[in-house]
Amino acid sequence: MYRNRTCGELRIADINKEVTLSGWVHKIRKMGGMTFIDLRDRYGVTQLSFNQEIDRELCEQANKLAREYVIQVTGKVAERSSKNQNIPTGDIEIVATAVTVLNAAQTPPFTIETETDGGDDLRMKYRYLDLRRSIVRKNLELRHKMAFEARKYLDERDFLEVETPVLIGSTPEGARDFIVPSRMNQGEFYALPQSPQLFKQLLMVSGFDRYFQIVKCFRDEDLRADRQPEFTQIDCEMSFVEQEDVLNMFEGLTKHLFKTQKGIELPDFPRMSYADAMRQYGSDKPDIRFDMKFVEIKDLTTGRGFGVFDSSEYVGAICAQGCAAYTRKQLDELTDFVKRPQIGAKGLIYVRYNEDATLKSSVDKFFSESDLKLWAERCNAKPGDLLLVLSGETEKTQKQLSELRLEMGARLGLRDKNNYKCLWVVDFPLLEKDEELNRFFAKHHPFTSPKPEDIALLDSDPGAVRANAYDLVINGVEVGGGSIRIHDSALQKKMFSVLGFTEERAQEQFGFLMNAFKYGAPPHGGIAFGLDRLVSLFAGLDSIRDCIAFPKNNSGRDVMIDAPSRIEQEQLDELGLIIVEKEK
Repeated sequence: MYRNRTCGELRIADINKEVTLSGWVHKIRKMGGMTFIDLRDRYGVTQLSFNQEIDRELCEQANKLAREYVIQVTGKVAERSSKNQNIPTGDIEIVATAVTVLNAAQTPPFTIETETDGGDDLRMKYRYLDLRRSIVRKNLELRHKMAFEARKYLDERDFLEVETPVLIGSTPEGARDFIVPSRMNQGEFYALPQSPQLFKQLLMVSGFDRYFQIVKCFRDEDLRADRQPEFTQIDCEMSFVEQEDVLNMFEGLTKHLFKTQKGIELPDFPRMSYADAMRQYGSDKPDIRFDMKFVEIKDLTTGRGFGVFDSSEYVGAICAQGCAAYTRKQLDELTDFVKRPQIGAKGLIYVRYNEDATLKSSVDKFFSESDLKLWAERCNAKPGDLLLVLSGETEKTQKQLSELRLEMGARLGLRDKNNYKCLWVVDFPLLEKDEELNRFFAKHHPFTSPKPEDIALLDSDPGAVRANAYDLVINGVEVGGGSIRIHDSALQKKMFSVLGFTEERAQEQFGFLMNAFKYGAPPHGGIAFGLDRLVSLFAGLDSIRDCIAFPKNNSGRDVMIDAPSRIEQEQLDELGLIIVEKEK
């Protein structure tokens, strides 16, 4: 063997032991007649020492090494005279007696350090080097442990892990599919699954009762910090359950992961309706680490001659505690923030509730101090607080106010990554209407069950129907979502009809599922956790990329292997494909 110990395990108790280590040269320090090398492997770093007075030839050999050389070293464990309390092996070193170069290395394009000098593009191009950094490796170790504990938790509760196909048929609704041409069936195409949704429902029809899978999913959509074209779900389904059964089971899984990985005992998760989430936070994934709930003040603002408010459907305020002393520059920064194209507000109104109990606003021309006092009372503001007000169409303005609230939370230090607040958002709308197309789309997917008491509204008022659906939200991030499914053929047929499917099209796209329901489908429901998002949340990352071994960039490219790429004409001919260049 190339080693009998790793670079992370030796301690004071191992002094005088003869050991052999293998790894990468992390750092080299030359001090007079001494050379010190930090040797790194997956498990840690151990210092090697070479003394020119004891073995000149060996010391000269060590001086010829460079960063990232792969070496084998044999020597005796000794106590360090200058200890390093920052690493577990910092009390000892290896007094080297032999060194073998297993592989030389070119100088890497960036330093293999916690804080590297490589930018994102460079790190992704040389991802195999980036993965040598301990901080990135620890993210993947955390991912492994979380996946292992999820499997353990689910196995102990009688869930079976079942693999489902990767090459499936393309179905409408949801995000855009990745398409795979078939050589054996030219002119026809597979799709890569956006989720195993249909198959896990079929497993429930098959009587498997409890299914899970840690599974790759694919969506061809625009990317952002928490989105990749391929991602991983902890996908689960259960038979003979109602919503409460699913929430309790997977609240338990979440608590288990926090306890085993973070040592945190979480309290029971609160429940919040979608309607309340939008009304109070303007988001279906509210960050409840801090308060700052929306307060509607439309009725207090009309009839004062301020056209912006008079013509608005909604006027909402948030109270930023202790911010009355904000300077004009700070207020201008907030105004510029809400005017950014991705937020889209036309302006920002503020009210300072000064420490002397006077009120000063950007709309003093239209509103008296007594008017502003009513606003402050409605918002439970106190002297020293700052009110920030937006107006416009209800849904659009609430989303803008949500972004402003999160920005203020960040500025005030209220979004501590180590403070975890979880909640369930429930009672989502079943459908959302596209006004341009004048048709309804499923808010989640077309197999989501409506709440039983709302089924009658499918005929009279489809937009008012609530879904038997739920999302798990942690610190403003949606980490899981699911629903109780439709298990009745007649109700599923009705749902397709509301979504604008003809019977023929519904049969063509989903006939296998509808036919399966005819043979005795149990009541069932489930949930899918985004493993990448969960790991990034636990690791305190701003992007999911650093908890994925080989991620894509924001253009959906793997810059390391240069994919996607052109394929040979011979392959195109075999597939019956012709590339048509789009006009620019």
